[in-house]
Amino acid sequence: MKILAVERGIEVFQPPALGDAAIHERLRNAAADAMIVAAYGLILPPAVLGVARHGAINIHASLLPRWRGAAPIQRALLEGDAETGVSIMQMDAGLDTGPVLAERSLTIGPDDDAGTLHDKLASLGAELLLAALADIAAGRARPRPQMEAGATYAHKIRKADTQLRWEKSAVELERAVRAFRPAPGATARLGDEPLKIWRARAVAGTGEPGSVLGPLTVACGSDALAIDELQPAGGRRMSAADFLRGRHLPPAARLK
Repeated sequence: MKILAVERGIEVFQPPALGDAAIHERLRNAAADAMIVAAYGLILPPAVLGVARHGAINIHASLLPRWRGAAPIQRALLEGDAETGVSIMQMDAGLDTGPVLAERSLTIGPDDDAGTLHDKLASLGAELLLAALADIAAGRARPRPQMEAGATYAHKIRKADTQLRWEKSAVELERAVRAFRPAPGATARLGDEPLKIWRARAVAGTGEPGSVLGPLTVACGSDALAIDELQPAGGRRMSAADFLRGRHLPPAARLK
């Protein structure tokens, strides 16, 4: 948006925070019809929520009230949701709690990861936002209050979340690999060597969780995870075959 605005000669204003009264005044002086918010990491103060005639409109990458918060795409993948979507929401003082103006669902495919899902939802969200703004301008918009029943919170992804826990099922770990691709990457350790796991599949297998059953097939709490692509620390992403070339894994090899 900034690049496009600069190319078109439109003023770009980037305050480091939104708590200053002078900033509120400058926003009010813009006399905007609506304030559009996308992927903004802070709660807007009440003085900012009301600066535009139609208030602040948020594009949120989930079907609210499911997955309010910072990481709705990753949390939907981690939980194995069959679908997600986009909600266009009238913002209030809460965290993604305002009434929904429009929403559209999207099926999560078996090969979707956080990157592919983000791009699909971004395209869907752009279309839905324009339709919602047209409804607002024409007086057709009918905000729907969110139900608290079924509300879930999508906590921000922390470094500890990316660590694969081999006591979990292979299906859960496969979902984690997809949820953390293309960033920050699911992590594991082979002995003292840190690894990022980029592609993996749940397969049949039995063993002590973390034990290597075959060429980079790792036993889980149930079934096993076949690692197809990984990255050693300081190295490039590579196939499991390339990683193992010239590298001997002892029979008792384990991933942590």
